[in-house]
Amino acid sequence: QDNVNHSTVTHFILLGFTDHSELQPILFGVFLLIYVISAVGNLGMMLLTGLDAQLHTPMYFFLGNLSFVDFCYSSAITPNMLINFWMEKPVISWSGCATQFFFFGSFAGIEGFLLAVMAYDRYVAICIPLLYTTTMSQRFNLILVSGTYLAGFVNATIHTTLTFKLSFCHSNVINHFFCDIPPLLKLSCSDTHVNELVILAFASFNELSCVLMVLISYLFILVTILRIHSVEGRSKAFSTCASHLMAVTIFFGTILFMYSRPTSSYSMQQDKVVSVFYTVVIPMLNPLIYSLKNKNVKDDPDQTMKVSLSVP
Repeated sequence: QDNVNHSTVTHFILLGFTDHSELQPILFGVFLLIYVISAVGNLGMMLLTGLDAQLHTPMYFFLGNLSFVDFCYSSAITPNMLINFWMEKPVISWSGCATQFFFFGSFAGIEGFLLAVMAYDRYVAICIPLLYTTTMSQRFNLILVSGTYLAGFVNATIHTTLTFKLSFCHSNVINHFFCDIPPLLKLSCSDTHVNELVILAFASFNELSCVLMVLISYLFILVTILRIHSVEGRSKAFSTCASHLMAVTIFFGTILFMYSRPTSSYSMQQDKVVSVFYTVVIPMLNPLIYSLKNKNVKDDPDQTMKVSLSVP
C-alpha cells in the first residue's frame, strides 16, 4: 500500500472486483456483454420513445428519461472498470475519482426519484383516467423530471463536497472497483461521523419518500385492478406490476443495504457483489422489462385500458 497524506494525494489505486488474475478475462467478458446490452437497450429505448409518435405520452416521456439516466450512471462506472481489468495497477486521479463519485451519485439518485414519479404517473392513468390528460400535462411532466434531476445533482454535490474534504493519510488504495462512499470513508483517517450522519439522513429521507410514493401508488393501482372483471386483464396487470416492483425492490434494497449502515459493519468483498446489481445489472434489466410494454402499446394502441394497464 502507498503511504500518503492528504497534501500529497494526487491519485487513488482501485483494487478492483477481484484479485484472482485467472478470473479477470472471464469477468471482463461478462461485464462487457452486460454493458453492451445495457447501452444498446437504453439508447434504443431513447430513440424509440423519441421517434415513435404513438409513444409521445407521459409514461414514455418518463421512460425515455429513465433510459437516459440508466445509460449515464452505468457509463460512469462500467467502462473504467472494464479498462482496469487489464491494468496491473489500476489508477484513478483525485479529480477523476471525485468526478466519477459525483456523476454516479447524481444519476443513481435521479433514478430513484424517477421511479417514484413513474409510479405516480401510473396511479393517475389507472385510478383517475378521466383526469389523466389534464393532470399529467406536458408542463407538469417537465417540472417533475426537472425536479428529479435537481434533487439528484444537489444530493450528489453535498456528498461529494463532504467526502473529498476528508484526509486520506494512511493509504490511497481503494478496496473497490469504483469510487464509492463506503470504501472512501473507511480509507479516511479523518473523523467521518458527520459524513455518516449526513449519508444516513439523506438515504433514509430519499429512499423512504420514494419507496412510500411507489407503495402508495401501487396500493391504489392494485385496488383498481381487483375491480377488473376480466381474468386475463387482471393477470396481465398483476404480472406487469410485479416486474416493476421487482426492479424497484432490487434498486432501493441494494442502495439501502449499502448506505444505511455504519462503516464498521462493511464487508468490502460482499459490498462489491452488491454494488454490481445497481451499477451494472439494473441498467441492463430496465430496458429489457420496459421494451415489452412498448410492444403491448403498439400491438393495440386504441384500447385505453390496455395501455393504462401496461404499467412499467
